[in-house]
Amino acid sequence: MPHDDEIDTPRGPARIRLDPPVTAGGTVLVLGHGAGGDVDAPDLVAVRDAVRAAGAGVVLVTQPYRVAGRRAPAPAGHLDEAWIAVLTELRRRLPEAGRWAVGGRSSGARVACRTARVVGAVGVVALAFPLHPPGRPDRSRAAELGTGLPTLVVNGDRDPFGVPGPGPGVEVVVRPGERHDLRIDPPGTAAVVQGWLTARGWLS
Repeated sequence: MPHDDEIDTPRGPARIRLDPPVTAGGTVLVLGHGAGGDVDAPDLVAVRDAVRAAGAGVVLVTQPYRVAGRRAPAPAGHLDEAWIAVLTELRRRLPEAGRWAVGGRSSGARVACRTARVVGAVGVVALAFPLHPPGRPDRSRAAELGTGLPTLVVNGDRDPFGVPGPGPGVEVVVRPGERHDLRIDPPGTAAVVQGWLTARGWLS
């Protein structure tokens, strides 16, 4: 059964919604939300449901600034610090987990990429990765995708934040007609993620 709880971080309490893996040794996927959004975003919910149905664990993480009721995102360093603290505590609570994958949508995808190696993740799921601010392709964030780990990017072809290109270890799936919110076909987006995780042997 899902379990909501809070984890103390250096930036205040973060909230987690935890569905543990069905069996010991299973995969746990940890997902973060977008800058002004929450973990109830349609794409995050659909991915959670698909991954849970395959027997893996899922943790949806709400950053401390959102727990405190603020919409304006915290600085990147604060987001990363809180995320690392959450992953550290989750590993302590779920020692039976076989592997950890990380991800999220938009800002949450960026946090997951920047910290993936620090938290010992096996791979990254980046939904609606914001390649650049709208109208500013000169301010590319593509370097953040260079984690050296298997990484899946799922973006809409109408995303005003741009669509990253593939690279070493980075697979990009472009969803036709979707914008940044990936709201048109959340089950289709979830199927892409589930298929990618399954192909790597991380889901049963």
